Amino acid sequence: MRSFEESINAAKKYLVSSTRQPDGWNTESLTGDPVEAVRKLKQQPGDGLYVAGVTLPRALAVAGLIDEYEFVVYPTLVGHGPRLFEGLAEPLDLRHVGTTEFSSGVRAERYVPVGNS
Repeated sequence: MRSFEESINAAKKYLVSSTRQPDGWNTESLTGDPVEAVRKLKQQPGDGLYVAGVTLPRALAVAGLIDEYEFVVYPTLVGHGPRLFEGLAEPLDLRHVGTTEFSSGVRAERYVPVGNS
């Protein structure tokens, strides 16, 4: 089994940002329309893409490009910050497909859009 450090360093990473540039770490900038760039990446062979942030996941959800959602829930309330998927024009129905519970109390909940297997 490879360590997390080895795995994350070896993984190809793509940066979608109007303010940052890649800082090495096996990262490439996606230029142009990020939704179209992700659509093209999904057509390439590989084990899948992982997306983080607030703005890009919402755009990809609207475009129907997210096959599975994983929400990691930490047992801490902070009372501020951005709201994930705020501004979606239509509700997105999801079906629960799995949960991983960690001894720390953190839970990783996995969902797929209704209609996906």
